[in-house]
Amino acid sequence: MAKTIEIGIGHQSMVTNTVSGGVILDKLKLIEKYLPTTGQYEDAKYKIVFRDYDSGPPITNQMLAGKLDFGVMGDYPLIVNGAKFQETKSQQTRFIGVTGYNLKGTGNGIVVPYDSPVQSLADLAGKSLSVPVGSAAWGMTLKSLRDAGLFGKVQIVNQAPPVGAANIAARRIDAHADFCPWSEIMEFRGTARKIFDGSEAGIPTFHGIVVREAFARRHPQIVEAVLAATLEAQQWIQSDPVMAATQVSEWTGVEKEVLYLYFSQGGISTMEASIKPQWVEALKYDHALLQKEMDIPDLDFDAWIDDSYLKRVYARAGLDYDAMVQTVVSTQPGNPDLPAAEMWLEGQGVQGFPSIAEMLVAVEEANAAGHKIKATYVYDNLTGLKLFGKAAYLVRGEAGEVVAFMKKSDSDQYLVEHGGTALLKGDTVAMLP
Repeated sequence: MAKTIEIGIGHQSMVTNTVSGGVILDKLKLIEKYLPTTGQYEDAKYKIVFRDYDSGPPITNQMLAGKLDFGVMGDYPLIVNGAKFQETKSQQTRFIGVTGYNLKGTGNGIVVPYDSPVQSLADLAGKSLSVPVGSAAWGMTLKSLRDAGLFGKVQIVNQAPPVGAANIAARRIDAHADFCPWSEIMEFRGTARKIFDGSEAGIPTFHGIVVREAFARRHPQIVEAVLAATLEAQQWIQSDPVMAATQVSEWTGVEKEVLYLYFSQGGISTMEASIKPQWVEALKYDHALLQKEMDIPDLDFDAWIDDSYLKRVYARAGLDYDAMVQTVVSTQPGNPDLPAAEMWLEGQGVQGFPSIAEMLVAVEEANAAGHKIKATYVYDNLTGLKLFGKAAYLVRGEAGEVVAFMKKSDSDQYLVEHGGTALLKGDTVAMLP
Protein backbone atom coordinates (compact mmCIF):
# COMPACT_ATOMS: atom_id res chain seq x y z
CA MET A 1 0.00 0.00 0.00
CA ALA A 2 1.39 3.40 -1.00
CA LYS A 3 2.30 5.66 1.90
CA THR A 4 0.81 9.14 2.17
CA ILE A 5 3.10 11.99 3.19
CA GLU A 6 1.33 15.00 4.60
CA ILE A 7 2.99 18.40 4.18
CA GLY A 8 1.55 21.11 6.42
CA ILE A 9 2.24 24.74 5.48
CA GLY A 10 1.20 27.73 7.57
CA HIS A 11 1.09 30.97 5.60
CA GLN A 12 -0.47 34.46 5.55
CA SER A 13 -2.35 35.14 2.35
CA MET A 14 -3.05 38.78 3.28
CA VAL A 15 0.66 39.59 3.63
CA THR A 16 2.26 40.57 0.32
CA ASN A 17 5.75 39.40 1.25
CA THR A 18 4.55 35.85 1.98
CA VAL A 19 2.37 35.08 -1.04
CA SER A 20 5.26 33.48 -2.95
CA GLY A 21 5.60 30.92 -0.14
CA GLY A 22 1.91 30.33 0.42
CA VAL A 23 -1.21 31.20 -1.52
CA ILE A 24 0.45 31.18 -4.96
CA LEU A 25 1.93 27.73 -4.29
CA ASP A 26 -1.51 26.53 -3.26
CA LYS A 27 -3.57 27.99 -6.09
CA LEU A 28 -1.13 27.21 -8.90
CA LYS A 29 -0.23 23.76 -7.49
CA LEU A 30 3.47 24.57 -7.84
CA ILE A 31 4.88 22.29 -5.13
CA GLU A 32 3.38 19.26 -6.87
CA LYS A 33 5.63 19.94 -9.88
CA TYR A 34 8.78 19.40 -7.84
CA LEU A 35 7.91 16.65 -5.35
CA PRO A 36 10.17 13.57 -5.54
CA THR A 37 8.74 10.49 -7.24
CA THR A 38 11.70 8.09 -7.28
CA GLY A 39 13.57 5.99 -4.72
CA GLN A 40 11.79 5.95 -1.37
CA TYR A 41 9.12 8.21 -2.90
CA GLU A 42 8.32 5.98 -5.88
CA ASP A 43 4.92 4.92 -4.54
CA ALA A 44 4.34 7.91 -2.25
CA LYS A 45 1.17 9.93 -2.28
CA TYR A 46 1.22 13.50 -1.06
CA LYS A 47 -1.32 15.49 0.90
CA ILE A 48 -0.42 19.18 0.98
CA VAL A 49 -2.36 21.13 3.60
CA PHE A 50 -2.26 24.95 3.53
CA ARG A 51 -3.50 26.78 6.62
CA ASP A 52 -3.97 30.53 6.45
CA TYR A 53 -3.32 32.90 9.38
CA ASP A 54 -3.31 36.68 9.86
CA SER A 55 -0.01 36.70 11.78
CA GLY A 56 3.05 34.55 12.48
CA PRO A 57 2.71 33.51 16.17
CA PRO A 58 -0.17 31.03 15.63
CA ILE A 59 1.90 29.35 12.92
CA THR A 60 4.74 28.80 15.38
CA ASN A 61 2.31 27.33 17.92
CA GLN A 62 1.00 24.88 15.34
CA MET A 63 4.52 23.93 14.32
CA LEU A 64 5.45 23.29 17.96
CA ALA A 65 2.42 21.03 18.21
CA GLY A 66 3.60 19.08 15.17
CA LYS A 67 0.59 20.13 13.08
CA LEU A 68 2.58 22.18 10.55
CA ASP A 69 5.92 21.41 8.91
CA PHE A 70 6.59 24.77 7.24
CA GLY A 71 5.84 28.30 8.35
CA VAL A 72 5.92 31.51 6.31
CA MET A 73 6.19 34.64 8.43
CA GLY A 74 7.89 37.98 9.02
CA ASP A 75 11.31 38.67 10.49
CA TYR A 76 10.26 39.11 14.13
CA PRO A 77 7.96 36.03 14.21
CA LEU A 78 10.72 34.06 12.46
CA ILE A 79 13.08 34.85 15.33
CA VAL A 80 10.54 33.89 17.95
CA ASN A 81 9.95 30.66 16.05
CA GLY A 82 13.62 29.72 16.06
CA ALA A 83 14.14 30.71 19.70
CA LYS A 84 11.08 28.90 21.01
CA PHE A 85 12.01 25.71 19.19
CA GLN A 86 15.61 25.81 20.42
CA GLU A 87 14.34 26.35 23.96
CA THR A 88 12.57 22.98 23.88
CA LYS A 89 15.94 21.19 23.43
CA SER A 90 14.06 18.39 21.67
CA GLN A 91 12.88 20.29 18.58
CA GLN A 92 14.37 22.84 16.21
CA THR A 93 13.48 24.73 13.06
CA ARG A 94 15.64 25.90 10.21
CA PHE A 95 15.35 29.25 8.45
CA ILE A 96 15.69 28.19 4.82
CA GLY A 97 14.73 31.06 2.50
CA VAL A 98 13.21 34.51 1.97
CA THR A 99 9.87 35.12 0.29
CA GLY A 100 10.04 38.92 -0.08
CA TYR A 101 11.96 41.92 1.26
CA ASN A 102 12.46 45.65 1.34
CA LEU A 103 15.98 46.74 2.21
CA LYS A 104 14.89 50.04 3.71
CA GLY A 105 12.04 48.65 5.81
CA THR A 106 9.13 49.97 3.77
CA GLY A 107 6.07 47.77 4.14
CA ASN A 108 5.88 48.52 7.83
CA GLY A 109 4.19 51.83 8.56
CA ILE A 110 2.22 53.94 11.02
CA VAL A 111 -1.04 55.51 9.92
CA VAL A 112 -3.67 57.81 11.42
CA PRO A 113 -7.28 58.39 10.38
CA TYR A 114 -7.34 60.31 7.11
CA ASP A 115 -8.71 63.51 8.63
CA SER A 116 -6.60 63.36 11.79
CA PRO A 117 -4.60 66.50 12.65
CA VAL A 118 -1.60 64.28 13.50
CA GLN A 119 1.26 64.78 11.04
CA SER A 120 4.25 63.23 12.82
CA LEU A 121 5.33 60.87 15.58
CA ALA A 122 5.74 63.83 17.91
CA ASP A 123 2.03 64.55 17.56
CA LEU A 124 1.24 61.10 19.04
CA ALA A 125 2.48 62.05 22.51
CA GLY A 126 -0.31 61.33 24.97
CA LYS A 127 -2.27 59.36 22.37
CA SER A 128 -2.87 55.66 21.71
CA LEU A 129 -1.37 53.51 18.98
CA SER A 130 -2.40 49.95 18.15
CA VAL A 131 -0.05 47.36 16.64
CA PRO A 132 0.18 43.56 16.40
CA VAL A 133 2.60 42.96 19.30
CA GLY A 134 5.56 40.79 18.34
CA SER A 135 5.34 41.67 14.65
CA ALA A 136 7.88 43.49 12.50
CA ALA A 137 5.66 46.57 12.71
CA TRP A 138 5.78 46.36 16.51
CA GLY A 139 9.60 46.27 16.41
CA MET A 140 9.62 49.27 14.07
CA THR A 141 7.25 51.10 16.40
CA LEU A 142 9.37 50.53 19.50
CA LYS A 143 12.56 51.64 17.75
CA SER A 144 10.97 54.72 16.20
CA LEU A 145 9.38 55.83 19.49
CA ARG A 146 12.69 55.36 21.34
CA ASP A 147 14.60 57.25 18.66
CA ALA A 148 12.09 60.11 18.89
CA GLY A 149 12.19 60.22 22.69
CA LEU A 150 8.54 59.18 22.83
CA PHE A 151 8.82 55.77 24.45
CA GLY A 152 6.40 55.64 27.38
CA LYS A 153 4.57 58.72 26.10
CA VAL A 154 2.42 56.80 23.62
CA GLN A 155 0.02 54.10 24.80
CA ILE A 156 0.56 50.89 22.82
CA VAL A 157 -2.42 48.59 22.34
CA ASN A 158 -2.16 45.05 20.93
CA GLN A 159 -4.48 44.65 17.93
CA ALA A 160 -4.51 42.28 14.96
CA PRO A 161 -4.28 43.88 11.50
CA PRO A 162 -7.98 43.67 10.54
CA VAL A 163 -9.02 45.00 13.96
CA GLY A 164 -6.59 47.91 13.81
CA ALA A 165 -7.68 48.78 10.27
CA ALA A 166 -11.35 48.72 11.31
CA ASN A 167 -10.62 50.90 14.34
CA ILE A 168 -8.76 53.44 12.20
CA ALA A 169 -11.70 53.59 9.77
CA ALA A 170 -14.09 54.11 12.69
CA ARG A 171 -11.69 56.59 14.37
CA ARG A 172 -11.62 54.51 17.55
CA ILE A 173 -7.81 54.66 17.79
CA ASP A 174 -5.41 57.55 17.28
CA ALA A 175 -2.89 55.58 15.19
CA HIS A 176 -2.15 52.07 13.99
CA ALA A 177 1.16 50.44 13.05
CA ASP A 178 1.20 47.40 10.82
CA PHE A 179 3.13 45.26 8.36
CA CYS A 180 2.66 44.90 4.61
CA PRO A 181 0.31 45.73 3.02
CA TRP A 182 -2.06 47.11 5.65
CA SER A 183 -0.87 50.73 5.60
CA GLU A 184 -1.32 50.84 1.84
CA ILE A 185 -4.70 49.06 2.04
CA MET A 186 -5.93 51.82 4.35
CA GLU A 187 -4.39 54.52 2.15
CA PHE A 188 -6.05 53.07 -0.94
CA ARG A 189 -9.43 52.79 0.78
CA GLY A 190 -9.14 56.41 1.88
CA THR A 191 -9.50 55.63 5.59
CA ALA A 192 -5.93 56.41 6.69
CA ARG A 193 -2.88 58.54 6.04
CA LYS A 194 0.70 57.44 6.66
CA ILE A 195 2.75 59.56 9.08
CA PHE A 196 5.75 57.23 9.45
CA ASP A 197 7.27 54.78 7.01
CA GLY A 198 9.32 51.75 8.05
CA SER A 199 12.24 53.05 6.02
CA GLU A 200 12.68 55.81 8.61
CA ALA A 201 13.53 53.23 11.28
CA GLY A 202 16.62 52.13 9.35
CA ILE A 203 16.08 48.35 9.62
CA PRO A 204 15.33 46.06 6.64
CA THR A 205 12.09 44.09 6.66
CA PHE A 206 11.50 40.71 5.08
CA HIS A 207 9.51 37.49 5.35
CA GLY A 208 10.74 33.95 4.98
CA ILE A 209 10.26 30.23 5.45
CA VAL A 210 11.08 28.02 8.41
CA VAL A 211 10.81 24.22 8.47
CA ARG A 212 10.79 21.77 11.34
CA GLU A 213 14.29 20.32 11.46
CA ALA A 214 12.99 16.77 12.02
CA PHE A 215 10.89 16.99 8.85
CA ALA A 216 13.79 18.44 6.85
CA ARG A 217 16.10 15.68 8.01
CA ARG A 218 13.58 13.00 6.94
CA HIS A 219 12.54 14.68 3.69
CA PRO A 220 15.24 17.00 2.31
CA GLN A 221 13.91 16.54 -1.21
CA ILE A 222 10.49 17.81 -0.16
CA VAL A 223 12.11 20.86 1.43
CA GLU A 224 13.83 21.56 -1.87
CA ALA A 225 10.53 21.05 -3.71
CA VAL A 226 8.89 23.75 -1.58
CA LEU A 227 11.79 26.13 -2.23
CA ALA A 228 11.80 25.39 -5.97
CA ALA A 229 8.09 26.16 -6.07
CA THR A 230 8.74 29.40 -4.17
CA LEU A 231 11.32 30.46 -6.74
CA GLU A 232 8.82 29.79 -9.51
CA ALA A 233 6.18 31.81 -7.67
CA GLN A 234 8.58 34.72 -7.33
CA GLN A 235 9.39 34.57 -11.03
CA TRP A 236 5.67 34.36 -11.83
CA ILE A 237 5.11 37.66 -10.00
CA GLN A 238 8.08 39.34 -11.68
CA SER A 239 7.12 38.19 -15.17
CA ASP A 240 3.76 40.03 -15.18
CA PRO A 241 3.03 42.13 -12.07
CA VAL A 242 -0.38 43.31 -13.32
CA MET A 243 -1.53 39.75 -13.98
CA ALA A 244 -0.09 38.55 -10.66
CA ALA A 245 -1.71 41.40 -8.73
CA THR A 246 -5.06 40.72 -10.38
CA GLN A 247 -4.89 36.99 -9.71
CA VAL A 248 -3.68 37.25 -6.11
CA SER A 249 -6.39 39.83 -5.46
CA GLU A 250 -9.03 37.33 -6.51
CA TRP A 251 -7.55 34.76 -4.13
CA THR A 252 -7.06 37.01 -1.10
CA GLY A 253 -9.36 40.02 -1.30
CA VAL A 254 -6.45 42.46 -1.14
CA GLU A 255 -7.08 45.11 -3.78
CA LYS A 256 -5.07 44.51 -6.94
CA GLU A 257 -4.03 48.15 -7.00
CA VAL A 258 -2.38 47.64 -3.60
CA LEU A 259 -0.72 44.42 -4.72
CA TYR A 260 0.64 46.13 -7.84
CA LEU A 261 2.25 48.77 -5.60
CA TYR A 262 4.21 45.90 -4.04
CA PHE A 263 4.72 43.59 -7.03
CA SER A 264 5.61 46.07 -9.80
CA GLN A 265 9.05 47.06 -10.97
CA GLY A 266 10.27 49.65 -8.50
CA GLY A 267 7.57 48.50 -6.09
CA ILE A 268 7.80 47.95 -2.36
CA SER A 269 8.64 44.22 -2.36
CA THR A 270 11.48 42.34 -4.00
CA MET A 271 10.68 38.67 -4.39
CA GLU A 272 13.99 36.84 -4.17
CA ALA A 273 14.85 33.97 -1.85
CA SER A 274 18.57 34.16 -0.98
CA ILE A 275 19.59 34.74 2.62
CA LYS A 276 21.79 37.84 2.54
CA PRO A 277 24.21 39.14 5.21
CA GLN A 278 21.92 42.14 5.65
CA TRP A 279 19.08 39.83 6.70
CA VAL A 280 21.27 38.02 9.23
CA GLU A 281 22.43 41.32 10.68
CA ALA A 282 18.83 42.57 10.92
CA LEU A 283 17.70 39.33 12.56
CA LYS A 284 20.35 39.66 15.23
CA TYR A 285 19.35 43.26 15.90
CA ASP A 286 15.70 42.25 16.07
CA HIS A 287 16.50 39.36 18.42
CA ALA A 288 18.25 41.71 20.83
CA LEU A 289 15.17 43.95 20.85
CA LEU A 290 12.86 40.99 21.43
CA GLN A 291 14.99 39.78 24.32
CA LYS A 292 14.84 43.22 25.89
CA GLU A 293 11.13 43.79 25.41
CA MET A 294 9.65 40.27 25.56
CA ASP A 295 12.36 38.20 27.25
CA ILE A 296 12.41 35.60 24.49
CA PRO A 297 14.99 32.76 24.64
CA ASP A 298 18.47 32.83 23.15
CA LEU A 299 18.88 31.87 19.51
CA ASP A 300 21.91 30.15 17.97
CA PHE A 301 21.83 31.78 14.53
CA ASP A 302 24.57 29.56 13.11
CA ALA A 303 22.50 26.47 13.85
CA TRP A 304 19.17 27.99 12.85
CA ILE A 305 20.01 29.56 9.48
CA ASP A 306 20.49 26.90 6.81
CA ASP A 307 20.65 27.88 3.14
CA SER A 308 22.03 24.52 1.97
CA TYR A 309 18.65 23.45 0.55
CA LEU A 310 18.26 26.75 -1.26
CA LYS A 311 21.75 26.57 -2.74
CA ARG A 312 20.93 23.22 -4.33
CA VAL A 313 17.66 24.57 -5.72
CA TYR A 314 19.40 27.61 -7.20
CA ALA A 315 22.07 25.39 -8.75
CA ARG A 316 19.47 23.16 -10.40
CA ALA A 317 17.72 26.26 -11.73
CA GLY A 318 21.00 27.46 -13.26
CA LEU A 319 21.22 30.44 -10.90
CA ASP A 320 24.36 31.72 -9.17
CA TYR A 321 23.42 31.72 -5.49
CA ASP A 322 26.49 33.63 -4.32
CA ALA A 323 25.84 36.34 -6.89
CA MET A 324 22.23 36.62 -5.76
CA VAL A 325 23.36 36.98 -2.13
CA GLN A 326 25.46 39.98 -3.16
CA THR A 327 22.66 41.56 -5.19
CA VAL A 328 20.34 43.70 -3.08
CA VAL A 329 17.57 45.73 -4.68
CA SER A 330 16.97 49.13 -3.18
CA THR A 331 15.28 52.35 -4.19
CA GLN A 332 16.91 55.47 -5.58
CA PRO A 333 15.37 58.88 -6.24
CA GLY A 334 14.80 59.59 -9.91
CA ASN A 335 15.68 56.06 -11.04
CA PRO A 336 16.18 56.39 -14.82
CA ASP A 337 15.14 52.76 -15.36
CA LEU A 338 11.61 53.43 -14.12
CA PRO A 339 8.79 55.64 -15.42
CA ALA A 340 8.36 58.69 -13.21
CA ALA A 341 4.65 57.96 -12.84
CA GLU A 342 2.06 55.33 -13.77
CA MET A 343 -1.68 55.33 -14.31
CA TRP A 344 -3.88 52.22 -14.21
CA LEU A 345 -6.94 52.65 -16.41
CA GLU A 346 -9.74 50.13 -16.14
CA GLY A 347 -9.69 47.85 -19.15
CA GLN A 348 -6.45 49.36 -20.47
CA GLY A 349 -3.83 48.29 -17.97
CA VAL A 350 -0.94 50.31 -16.56
CA GLN A 351 0.65 53.11 -18.58
CA GLY A 352 3.98 54.72 -17.66
CA PHE A 353 4.91 58.40 -18.05
CA PRO A 354 8.31 60.15 -18.16
CA SER A 355 7.09 62.78 -15.68
CA ILE A 356 4.39 63.28 -13.06
CA ALA A 357 3.25 66.42 -14.89
CA GLU A 358 2.53 64.40 -18.04
CA MET A 359 0.68 61.81 -15.99
CA LEU A 360 -1.52 64.53 -14.49
CA VAL A 361 -2.43 65.71 -17.98
CA ALA A 362 -3.36 62.13 -18.89
CA VAL A 363 -5.45 61.90 -15.70
CA GLU A 364 -7.36 65.02 -16.69
CA GLU A 365 -7.93 63.67 -20.21
CA ALA A 366 -9.05 60.28 -18.90
CA ASN A 367 -11.52 61.90 -16.53
CA ALA A 368 -12.86 64.08 -19.30
CA ALA A 369 -13.34 61.02 -21.50
CA GLY A 370 -15.19 59.18 -18.75
CA HIS A 371 -12.54 56.51 -18.24
CA LYS A 372 -12.21 54.96 -14.81
CA ILE A 373 -8.81 55.47 -13.23
CA LYS A 374 -8.09 52.60 -10.86
CA ALA A 375 -4.90 54.05 -9.36
CA THR A 376 -1.92 56.27 -10.02
CA TYR A 377 1.64 55.72 -8.80
CA VAL A 378 4.56 58.08 -8.19
CA TYR A 379 7.89 58.00 -6.36
CA ASP A 380 8.96 59.90 -3.27
CA ASN A 381 11.40 62.61 -4.33
CA LEU A 382 13.73 61.94 -1.39
CA THR A 383 13.83 58.14 -1.12
CA GLY A 384 12.56 56.80 -4.44
CA LEU A 385 9.91 54.74 -2.65
CA LYS A 386 6.82 53.98 -4.71
CA LEU A 387 3.59 55.62 -3.54
CA PHE A 388 -0.04 55.89 -4.51
CA GLY A 389 -0.50 59.14 -6.38
CA LYS A 390 -3.49 60.01 -4.24
CA ALA A 391 -1.49 59.46 -1.04
CA ALA A 392 1.44 61.63 -2.12
CA TYR A 393 2.01 65.33 -1.48
CA LEU A 394 2.61 66.91 -4.89
CA VAL A 395 4.39 70.16 -5.61
CA ARG A 396 4.42 71.93 -8.96
CA GLY A 397 7.57 73.91 -9.57
CA GLU A 398 7.76 77.28 -11.24
CA ALA A 399 8.87 75.64 -14.49
CA GLY A 400 5.87 73.29 -14.46
CA GLU A 401 7.65 70.20 -13.17
CA VAL A 402 5.87 68.16 -10.49
CA VAL A 403 7.58 66.27 -7.66
CA ALA A 404 6.04 63.92 -5.09
CA PHE A 405 6.62 63.42 -1.40
CA MET A 406 5.50 60.80 1.07
CA LYS A 407 5.35 63.27 3.94
CA LYS A 408 3.82 66.73 4.13
CA SER A 409 6.79 68.08 6.08
CA ASP A 410 9.08 67.14 3.20
CA SER A 411 6.87 68.86 0.62
CA ASP A 412 6.68 71.95 2.85
CA GLN A 413 10.48 72.04 3.09
CA TYR A 414 10.78 71.70 -0.68
CA LEU A 415 8.44 74.67 -1.13
CA VAL A 416 10.57 76.74 1.23
CA GLU A 417 13.78 75.87 -0.57
CA HIS A 418 12.62 75.83 -4.20
CA GLY A 419 9.30 77.62 -4.37
CA GLY A 420 6.34 76.34 -6.33
CA THR A 421 2.75 75.44 -5.54
CA ALA A 422 1.34 72.63 -3.42
CA LEU A 423 -1.26 70.66 -5.35
CA LEU A 424 -4.38 69.48 -3.56
CA LYS A 425 -3.95 66.13 -1.86
CA GLY A 426 -6.77 63.65 -2.09
CA ASP A 427 -8.31 61.59 -4.85
CA THR A 428 -7.01 61.52 -8.40
CA VAL A 429 -9.14 64.48 -9.50
CA ALA A 430 -8.03 66.60 -6.55
CA MET A 431 -4.39 66.10 -7.50
CA LEU A 432 -4.90 68.40 -10.44
CA PRO A 433 -3.95 72.09 -10.06
